[in-house]
Amino acid sequence: MPVDEPMPATHRAVEAVWRIEAARLIGGLARVVRDVGVAEDLAQDALVAALEQWPATGIPDKPGAWLMTIARRRAVDGVRREIRLAEKVAELGRTLERAADVEVDDQVEDDVLRLMFTACHPVLTPPSRAALTLKMLAGLRTEEIARAFLVPTTTMAQRIVRAKKTLADARVPFEVPTGADLAPRLASVLGVVYLLFNEGYSATAGPDLVRPALCAEAMRLGRVLAALAPDEPEVHGLAALMELQASRLRARTDAAGEIVTLLDQDRGRWDRLLIQRGLACLDRAIALGGGTGRYTVQAAIAAFHARARTPEDTDWGRIATLYTTLSRVAPSPVIALNHAVAVSMAEGPAAALPLVDALVAAKALAHYHLLPAVRADLLTKLARRTEARAEFERAATLTENTRERALLLSRAAECSTGARTTSESLVPDSAVGRESIKD
Repeated sequence: MPVDEPMPATHRAVEAVWRIEAARLIGGLARVVRDVGVAEDLAQDALVAALEQWPATGIPDKPGAWLMTIARRRAVDGVRREIRLAEKVAELGRTLERAADVEVDDQVEDDVLRLMFTACHPVLTPPSRAALTLKMLAGLRTEEIARAFLVPTTTMAQRIVRAKKTLADARVPFEVPTGADLAPRLASVLGVVYLLFNEGYSATAGPDLVRPALCAEAMRLGRVLAALAPDEPEVHGLAALMELQASRLRARTDAAGEIVTLLDQDRGRWDRLLIQRGLACLDRAIALGGGTGRYTVQAAIAAFHARARTPEDTDWGRIATLYTTLSRVAPSPVIALNHAVAVSMAEGPAAALPLVDALVAAKALAHYHLLPAVRADLLTKLARRTEARAEFERAATLTENTRERALLLSRAAECSTGARTTSESLVPDSAVGRESIKD
């Protein structure tokens, strides 16, 4: 990278590296220092060093290894400065020397899995677990997480600090639980793995709709969990759901990175291997008795899309029925919104609009951009274009994702020109499970 490259471009590159490497870096450090809060501080120190040095030196060939090396040095320096015990320095130094001899990727799987179970420990509240996961595994900035939770940045910063302190005070071990300790922790971990997947599948903020690396990491963790708990149906249900959703990743954007909605996607670009794997996982979940689990039901919905060779082949009536089941199993306003979209596809927009209007009146999704987007979509189909335009414009003000905002504003403009709008809303393809961010 040239020395005279503009600083903003370098910062963007550093941020991209950070989002890819954060979970591995923090996990590897936590294994050594045994404290996720300290591990994150060390990782942040390495990030600051990268921001200071990479504009002049360029991005290293192995940026993750570079960050790990800097963080390890800071760990040793911290021990020398704060503890000042020669034997502790020697012990830590030997540990780090052994770790330095091993390629980072050799221990990534164990480290990230340990980090995930630590961040999802029951001593933390569910919102704190989700926030810490997004911070440490997804590499999101505090302000981005705050937007996802619809709370002020200062509130989210305090929540994350308290969560790390709670883990430290409780002396939570940095390990994967076994035996009887595994089951109580598994549901929380499944929730945050899917949260991680959703952030990759439909980014909360930024210039890109999708972050495939996060989806891939979540799917890898899902497969690890399936091997760890092979008789738990919801583990296989979640694996099925992620595989089936991810099969559409390549078709969700065009060559310019713009959104391609579900019914307009080139289904020839859907990944048939992922679909086969997802359907196999779904069969496994159902065989284990998990047919009514929240992830298995969502996977069954995704399977109807995956099996439909054309948009017209989609059985929206069955999908609407499954959403009714899901509303009983895991009731939430977002699931209700997805159900309304399925009803509109199965029975028409007039049948769905009262369902959406009820959600508007309830105000639980007052700041959720897909609610006015769905309402606008229904109003457009009912030829109420002036109202639809106002709703699309409102939806555009509520999203922090550049690609989504562009699509919504484009739809608003189409309402004035009378041009054909995309035939369905974003909800069925991108929002299933998004409610877990705010639970």
